[in-house]
Amino acid sequence: QVQLVESGGGLVQAGGSLRLSCEASGRTFSSYVMGWFRQAPGKAREFVAGISRSGGSTYYTDSVKGRFTISRDNAKNTVYLQMNSLKPEDTAVYYCAGDQGVVIRTTESWKWDYWGQGTQVTVSS
Repeated sequence: QVQLVESGGGLVQAGGSLRLSCEASGRTFSSYVMGWFRQAPGKAREFVAGISRSGGSTYYTDSVKGRFTISRDNAKNTVYLQMNSLKPEDTAVYYCAGDQGVVIRTTESWKWDYWGQGTQVTVSS
């Protein structure tokens, strides 16, 4: 099992940047594919980005390509989401997720086993 704790959310103006972090407990972090999802009020949870166990492969939903970057540091048991050129439509609660049985293109949230508590990102216009 792995426990996930996100941090780094906040309020930012449109065009600004934030970096989210997700620290995992346990000694097997490198065996998990990691991902970021987000959920806006009244909307379903949406896949944002995924990263392979080694960090060598990444995948993004179209709406964030070129603006967001997912990365991981297995020595620190941490996955990051660097968010640049933020837009008001990026406003949501952001969740990190982990699973040993998915691939980085697994966009269905129900297929991921482990979740953090979420961190709020608000982008003002």
